[in-house]
Amino acid sequence: MSIQEIEKEIEQEFAMFDDWMDKYNYLIETGDQCPVIDEKDKNEKNLIKGCQSKVWVSAEMNGDRMQIKADSDAVITKGIITLLLRVFNNQKPEDIVNADLHFIDTIGLTQHLSPTRSNGLLAMIKQIKLYAMAFTIGQKQTDN
Repeated sequence: MSIQEIEKEIEQEFAMFDDWMDKYNYLIETGDQCPVIDEKDKNEKNLIKGCQSKVWVSAEMNGDRMQIKADSDAVITKGIITLLLRVFNNQKPEDIVNADLHFIDTIGLTQHLSPTRSNGLLAMIKQIKLYAMAFTIGQKQTDN
């Protein structure tokens, strides 16, 4: 599935809930599906800077697709990173770099997160896109 198709799915899922408490509960439940990072990768190198809670993200290439794993010590943050992984995992790095992520505003996440969680969300997106840029540059150098 493309990034845009996955975003549409997430938007439809969140549209089922009228109340933001229900959306928060769904977000927390979503965290249970997180492709969890290996314990050895819960290190300083993979720790996202700018998050109030601890969030670790690792990425590697599998063929032409990025494989991303993560974990967090906070349930809402783990739900947020799980949504991002759902959108980005198994995608081509160049598609990740170019993704606009409309679903974040559409589901109301930006408006309903505290400022520190919003900063953390932006930091998670930035780190995943940095991994994707690095893999894109690495692929271009390999192709030359």
